[in-house]
Amino acid sequence: MSRVGESPILIPTGVTVEHTAGNITVSGPKGNLNLHLAPEIKFELEGSTILFKRKNDQKRIKALHGLMRSLLSNMVVGVTEGWTKDLELVGVGFRAQVNGNDGSSNKLTLNVGYSHPVEVEAPEGISFEVLDNTKIKVSGIDKNLVGQIAANLKKVRVPDVYKGKGIRYSGEYIRKKVGKSAKVGAPGAGAK
Repeated sequence: MSRVGESPILIPTGVTVEHTAGNITVSGPKGNLNLHLAPEIKFELEGSTILFKRKNDQKRIKALHGLMRSLLSNMVVGVTEGWTKDLELVGVGFRAQVNGNDGSSNKLTLNVGYSHPVEVEAPEGISFEVLDNTKIKVSGIDKNLVGQIAANLKKVRVPDVYKGKGIRYSGEYIRKKVGKSAKVGAPGAGAK
């Protein structure tokens, strides 16, 4: 029995959920999101509560049951509150700034130790906010897209394991390596 799939989803006020031909549309104050429902999962809307049922107890269908429930729950939270990921830049001279924040073209410029600045264009539904030149907030209504954009930003300059410089999630701990230590007279130093 899927513990996640069995729990109901409560629809807050101001959010509408429509189900047509295998597609679920969630509309709220922040926007609209769509979900393609797996044919093995049955969708039931009872008042302001959503329940998911599965056709049988095969392992794959049990996994889909919990997945569909989690995806729809994330969509409901996204259209009401939104999702955010916080990143921080660690390194001397590392900074970020937002250019062209007119709603349609939200561009982030990163100076992270390369010979050129790295520019990242925000896709539709994603916005960047820079605090203190070293903290970046990625926000949007689609949890999957927010997480993917934050991961792509982190890939621009992955934190160095020796010094810790790079782009990391806020609160992320980077385990540092010790590095070389070659002293005269140390065992193995200079011996062939």
